[in-house]
Amino acid sequence: MLRRLRGILRSLAMYHAIPGRHRRMVRFYRQFLGPGDVAFDVGAHVGSRVRAWRTLGARVVAVEPQPDFARILRLLFGRDAGVVVVAQALGSRPGTARLGVSTATPTVSSMSPDWIGAVGTDRSFARVRWDRSVEVPVSTLDALVAAHGEPAFCKVDVEGFELEVLSGLSRPVRALSFEYLPPAHDATLAVLALVDRLGGGGYRYNYSPVETLTWASEGWLTAAELETVLDRHRPLGRSGDVYARLSPAARRQVAG
Repeated sequence: MLRRLRGILRSLAMYHAIPGRHRRMVRFYRQFLGPGDVAFDVGAHVGSRVRAWRTLGARVVAVEPQPDFARILRLLFGRDAGVVVVAQALGSRPGTARLGVSTATPTVSSMSPDWIGAVGTDRSFARVRWDRSVEVPVSTLDALVAAHGEPAFCKVDVEGFELEVLSGLSRPVRALSFEYLPPAHDATLAVLALVDRLGGGGYRYNYSPVETLTWASEGWLTAAELETVLDRHRPLGRSGDVYARLSPAARRQVAG
């Protein structure tokens, strides 16, 4: 229990106690979200993005399968009518699955054994242990859209399960993001290829390294151009988030 409490407190300090982080996050996400928009936070953890998006006036659906962190989200946002906490995972189809939990470092808890195997050999994960597992319910992004409306922005940060989550989406959304880790480079390229197919080539991409909330590229890129950016960051070990947004022409086509 003490290790679990330490892990929870570590996450709260990491995501809520860094000076200026909330302000930078609000400024960054203003380019994607505004008052009345719907936002999906898949892998919401302790809700730092939920907080920022609510500041922007967006309605937020916070998806979190770890029971401890679903409870924290309800504690932080349970009285906010603009936040819905969904205590489950998302995948390619409904059902149940095992979530591998790292008690000491719960931010890297994952439903992907392949991802755990890939990153577990990297020296940056040398002290991480996935020491227990829990069975969690699984839904899909399509079901989330049907229940809450189409999001203006969807963040997917699920430690290697991104491909399965996005496989549960049959229609492109306006903008989305997913995590990139150099030790799982090939898996990221598979997610990128899936997103590009989903958008019919209408997505343009950028990359923000290691929670900097800044762009690696001055302009938005094609999928092939983004691969070059990720290849450049791979030997530096720079993780981060890939962002995709539909071009205006693609948005008109989807709306039609």
